[in-house]
Amino acid sequence: MNRKTERVEARFMPEIKHLAERAALVSGVTLTDYLARLVREDAPKTLKYYTEIQLTNEQFDNFMAICDAEHEPSQAIKDAAKRLDEEGF
Repeated sequence: MNRKTERVEARFMPEIKHLAERAALVSGVTLTDYLARLVREDAPKTLKYYTEIQLTNEQFDNFMAICDAEHEPSQAIKDAAKRLDEEGF
């Protein structure tokens, strides 16, 4: 399988780089594969933390009351919702 890759450059303090290299070595993978795995595992959690809102039932009920269907959303709200859909949220 031919997968296109992109280059990412980053600078680390020597001790952090050495730690990552050692962890990759004992894991039996390259430094690139090790760092890619860390991103794959952590990024979804980080995105979820910063993009999800948890409400109590009472808060949700209040929110729904405010969002009465009789009111048409503004164009700014529609545009923001469209952008979120396009970005996969």
